[in-house]
Amino acid sequence: MVGPSCTYVMPSGRLCRATPLRDEPFCFWHSPETAEEAADARRLGGLHRRKKKTVGAAFGFRGLRTVEDNQALLETAAIETLALENSVGRNRALAGYASIGAKLIEVGDLEARLAVLEAATRAAGAAAEADERDDEP
Repeated sequence: MVGPSCTYVMPSGRLCRATPLRDEPFCFWHSPETAEEAADARRLGGLHRRKKKTVGAAFGFRGLRTVEDNQALLETAAIETLALENSVGRNRALAGYASIGAKLIEVGDLEARLAVLEAATRAAGAAAEADERDDEP
């Protein structure tokens, strides 16, 4: 069963279809009672997106898709933590970074070794195929 939906009509003529507020015909975004809050939420959402890009560029953050990306983030976090006043919490964080860093090095080494093995396997397979073609009459 489909519940009620917002009755706001968009400029295109379509209905909003979002879930309305309790005992109201409009959703949060279109209700006159929440117009100011919705405007603030839109503004903050835009600020967050801009801040995310700015901070990412300032720290050279490209994401967490590779071992190198993770190492770069870990290094940045460690440097920022080192700048903090000495405390038990700071030292625990640094110990955690060292542990994670060691694991990232291990994963990176395994990744490199696997790439070498895969290349050797491909080369051996290609050589075997070439030998079989040469042996055919």
